[in-house]
Amino acid sequence: MRPLKHKGLGKSILFGLHCELFPMRLNIFSRILIGCLAIFIPAAAFGVYTFSQLAAFRGVTSGIVQVDNRMIGLGQKIADSFLDQTRYERKYFITRDEDLLDQFRVTEEDVNGQIKEAVSIADDTRKRELLTRISRNYELYKSAVTEEAGLVKSKKPYAQGKYEETKGRLLDLILTDLRDLKVHTEQVTYEKINKLGEAGADTYRIAIIMAAVFMGLGIITSILITRSVTHPLSIMRRKTRQVAKGEFDCSLELPSPPEIRELARDFNTMCARLKETDKIKSDFFSLMAHELRMPLASIKEGINLLLDGIGEEQREKRREVLAIVYEECNNLITLVNSLLDLSRMEAGVIDLHLEEGDIRPLIDKVVSGMQPLAIARKLKVDMDVPQDLPRVKMDGQKITQALGNLVGNAVKFTPEGGRIKISAQLAEQGLRVSVADTGPGIPREELQAIFDKFQQVAITSYNKIKGTGLGLAIVKHIISAHGGKVWAESEIGKGSVFIFVLPA
Repeated sequence: MRPLKHKGLGKSILFGLHCELFPMRLNIFSRILIGCLAIFIPAAAFGVYTFSQLAAFRGVTSGIVQVDNRMIGLGQKIADSFLDQTRYERKYFITRDEDLLDQFRVTEEDVNGQIKEAVSIADDTRKRELLTRISRNYELYKSAVTEEAGLVKSKKPYAQGKYEETKGRLLDLILTDLRDLKVHTEQVTYEKINKLGEAGADTYRIAIIMAAVFMGLGIITSILITRSVTHPLSIMRRKTRQVAKGEFDCSLELPSPPEIRELARDFNTMCARLKETDKIKSDFFSLMAHELRMPLASIKEGINLLLDGIGEEQREKRREVLAIVYEECNNLITLVNSLLDLSRMEAGVIDLHLEEGDIRPLIDKVVSGMQPLAIARKLKVDMDVPQDLPRVKMDGQKITQALGNLVGNAVKFTPEGGRIKISAQLAEQGLRVSVADTGPGIPREELQAIFDKFQQVAITSYNKIKGTGLGLAIVKHIISAHGGKVWAESEIGKGSVFIFVLPA
């Protein structure tokens, strides 16, 4: 039955490899690994099986040497020592020589030791039963001798024939059990040797079958791997060329093994990232074109007016044109600085000068700076900042920049007559600062995306309000660098709340 099991195992492995190698797309490393395994598995299997059989043979031979042969030797020693003891006993009762009784007792220690040693190595029930009977009859024999010796020393008459009969019967029982122990041990040894021969023959047959099965498996696996190597490579090459041409919608499907699924998933993720990057690039160019075109157009028009001589007679008109040009130049510088700041933050190059400070003066400074614009838009700005707020470790300049971006967004997107509220309070996580407005709100699905660069929420009634999409991304980097977190809560038509928490 064992050879049939090995054959079935080989067929199932071959069938599994055949079914998987054709539809699935293994990478080159996996193919080489399978080829190596197809070569080394037979050798490993032979080695493991051979060592297991050798271990079994060694166990059997060790049992024969350390138990069976030793048991036969101990049985012979027990018999010899016991017979010597009986001779001492008989001579003592004939000659009444006390030295012979002493020799009897010395030999008694040898017999007891040999019986105990035999019991300790007995490995089956029959041996233990025979040794138990031998030990029990030997104790009875010693008791009879001791009792008779006591009667002899007391010089009292006693039935000598009765004692002789008892000792003779116990002698026969002990020698019979010792003989049975020897016969049983020899029979067990013979059976073990027969089993070794049968196991050797089985091992020879199984080794031949295993060699044939694994050799065939290795050859077939190598052929299948060789034939299937070019197909997945051609798919990878074709898909890579599509990506190189800018076709990021391609999807690579290489199912089955976990490694290949991971490879396909990584490739698809790369395509998605490239597509997203391409979209960001397009959005960036579109945004930058808009953001740069308007200031540059204003600057160009102002310069043209100055070149045409406008304001030469009216000094105030000339100053107004120059102020517009100056303001647009400042806008361009602010845009470039924002881009540089964000690029440094994304690269992890953000220098923080952390000092314990009060956040209330920073909020006051930002609100004061935004106040003229808020008044122009008829916005009401409220502050809820307690005087006893704890001081926190922060970079005052960076936190002021983050607050300015949040409050600036609130002013930009809140309609005339609206309301903005800046609050600060101590929370479980740390110092919590929020900027709430009564603007149009943000869709729930875009609350996370608004913190990505160049991301703006498209709201119909506010399409004319444009920005760089950098402010919230900068806020996120600044707060994260402080070990805090920032998020937004909003409901369409009811305004938005931007919240950040700094560790206290």
